[in-house]
Amino acid sequence: MKQIVCLSNTPWRSIPSRTQQLMTRMKGVQVLFFEPASGRRDRSWRKGGRRVRPEVTVYTLPPVSTQNELYLPLFRMGQRKVARFINRQLDKHRFRSFLLWTTSPVHVHLLDHLSYDGLVYDCDREWTELPELWEGTLARTADVVFAASHELLDELSPCSANIALLPNGVHYSLFSHGSNTTERLLPQVSGPIFCWTGTIHPDLNLSPVLHAAAQRPDWTFLLVGRPDEDNPYLSRLKRLPNVILTGQRPLVELPDYLARSQVCINLLREDAPYSDIIPSRIYEYLSTGNPIVSMLWPDQVEQFPDVVYGAYTEQSFVELCERALAEDRTWVAERRRKYGAEAAWSRRAEDVLHILNTVGLL
Repeated sequence: MKQIVCLSNTPWRSIPSRTQQLMTRMKGVQVLFFEPASGRRDRSWRKGGRRVRPEVTVYTLPPVSTQNELYLPLFRMGQRKVARFINRQLDKHRFRSFLLWTTSPVHVHLLDHLSYDGLVYDCDREWTELPELWEGTLARTADVVFAASHELLDELSPCSANIALLPNGVHYSLFSHGSNTTERLLPQVSGPIFCWTGTIHPDLNLSPVLHAAAQRPDWTFLLVGRPDEDNPYLSRLKRLPNVILTGQRPLVELPDYLARSQVCINLLREDAPYSDIIPSRIYEYLSTGNPIVSMLWPDQVEQFPDVVYGAYTEQSFVELCERALAEDRTWVAERRRKYGAEAAWSRRAEDVLHILNTVGLL
């Protein structure tokens, strides 16, 4: 059986990451998935691996003292410790000829310690907090580079001749089939519901929701996701009777909340201005067929202008929410679902497998 060693920049979690979605769809491939430690005191690496799929085993990497090269002896010691741990698991599972799948420039420091047959770098975000040399070296060394957006593609193209666009995706069948349980959700709400799904990060700009909720008390704003209490808008939103925060919910419940809603909303994070990376959330929204109102940065161009309402101000957000409620969905809902179907993770994985097979890596 073909083998992939995946170095993930995010842990294995109940709401799957991009890397999880792709690794679980690598047909006929055995995968060892290495997740980062949650912190310096994380001892999960001592517990051994856990089988999460018939062909996917997850290991937690041991924590390192520093990721800063200014402390070079400690930095190198930490990388050697991680490499020794990985190699022990490779020997245990008899991985001899494997493809190494990397997801972060940090992984460039492990390349000299691992005997891989092929190298992939999957870039799904900007790494402005890390030295450019790390990512440049990783991209130049990789046999294939995948980029999640056109901007990332342009940035990495000088480093690789084998680079392909691989946008984020969606579990289309889960989000497109609607729900039979919507009547049981939020029975106390009679007016229109506007739904956001995803982690409420400290830098998520919730001011459009605060403005709209205050201006339209007959609307309900439903925020489904883990809230970070450092977000400066949360305390004020919690005091509003027409704002509901559910906390983190399992992935299988998200379609229920979206089906219960009339309009899906997308908000901006201050740490990623003008990013053209389309979050999986947008594809999930599209798969439902529901109207979508998305906040945009000044001069930013909406990537789905025919099916998404793009707002640049808090007041235009309210006005476009009103327009979305009054929308005639006889044709546009199906067009949204078509965009969602085209972004299904199963299709993304097929594209990856086709490219890897074409260049002889699998």
